[in-house]
Amino acid sequence: MSAQLSALRQSAAGYVPPPIVGEGFALSDLQRELLATAAKLGREKFAPRAAQYDRDATFPFENYDDLRAAGLLKICVPKQHGGLGADFPTYAMVAAEIGRYCGATALTWNMHVCTTLWSGILADELDMTSEQREEHERHRAIHFGRIARDGKVYAQPFSEGSAAAAGKAPFGTLATKVDGGWVLNGKKIFASLSGAADYYGVLCTEDRPDRSMRDTLYMAVPADAPGFTITGEWDPLGMRGTVSRTLLLKDVFVSDDAQLMPRGVYYQAASRWPHMFSTLSPTYMGLAQAAYDFTIQYLRGEIPGMPPVKRRMYPTKQIAVAEMRIKLEQTRALFLRATGEAKVDPSKDERLRCYAAHYTIMESANDIARLAIRTCGGQSMLKSLPLERIYRDSRCGSLMLPWTAELCLDRIGREALYETGEVDD
Repeated sequence: MSAQLSALRQSAAGYVPPPIVGEGFALSDLQRELLATAAKLGREKFAPRAAQYDRDATFPFENYDDLRAAGLLKICVPKQHGGLGADFPTYAMVAAEIGRYCGATALTWNMHVCTTLWSGILADELDMTSEQREEHERHRAIHFGRIARDGKVYAQPFSEGSAAAAGKAPFGTLATKVDGGWVLNGKKIFASLSGAADYYGVLCTEDRPDRSMRDTLYMAVPADAPGFTITGEWDPLGMRGTVSRTLLLKDVFVSDDAQLMPRGVYYQAASRWPHMFSTLSPTYMGLAQAAYDFTIQYLRGEIPGMPPVKRRMYPTKQIAVAEMRIKLEQTRALFLRATGEAKVDPSKDERLRCYAAHYTIMESANDIARLAIRTCGGQSMLKSLPLERIYRDSRCGSLMLPWTAELCLDRIGREALYETGEVDD
């Protein structure tokens, strides 16, 4: 009992939000340093600007200036190419920490970092011929150099409004081989960082008569390429600062070195490295933590700029907080374990856990935000406070391809009941 009283006395000065990974989680020196950097940027820079980006549906350019200055644009660029050399779990932790303060910044940063993850440590674990490996090293040195040396931003347009983004059909955007490069034609919707990126990592299909998903190409299209245009309005429910407008490609030429992966390698990656599609979920882990943090501070009367009115003495509030904490801990446990298992050719159990973690994070983030609004009451719905934005942003997670909530359930159920190649008569 004395230990409990001591802890209560120590916390009397105010609630101190815990690390995104929880207290006592083993971290490397690099992870500790990067998480501290992300938390400082989040508290001092990202959180104060988040409401403006959300209200105006404008891209967080200032936040990207800060990410660039802190070296976080090159977090997963290998050290030999001038980057920080962070691995998959490190990226996930830092993305979650950023998500606590601005969901749109964390989510768009994910699109940028994925370019370096996929063509970096992920590609290193895939099978390539010596010719492919040599080509890949040559090409990625160009892309990594742009990021590490010049601070360029890469986007990752994925969706097309078809089954392609869910991995059910070839991408409709087509690439035709020509002398010295490729000509691209097609459309991408919900393209985050539209108008903000310097290069767009477009997933497309090599144009051939018998084309299939095996013919997927991954191309970096310069923002100023002739024939590349951005169109449409952007006025969504949440994640408004992602500015995910529509990209049109009409006879866009890119050189051979635009390839972010050699021909045929993306399909191998999608088949053998499933965690590559779970990089969206850390943002929502951060939003779940943010909703919980706000609730604790609100009920303790510790929200800056608001009267110090305490509401924590009511049993109904305490029970609701307990429910939120349980959901948060369950979600965090799956998040940390699944991200730590990311690798080529995971076991069936690890693959299923990856799907389960992604589903749980996306659903729990919004559920925790829902509980937070119900628990904090009417004032929490005001746009002068961050909770209603957290609620709207968190609602978007389970809708995002390639793994929506429904697709995760489909994969878990099917893959649990069948082995690879097994079918019913």
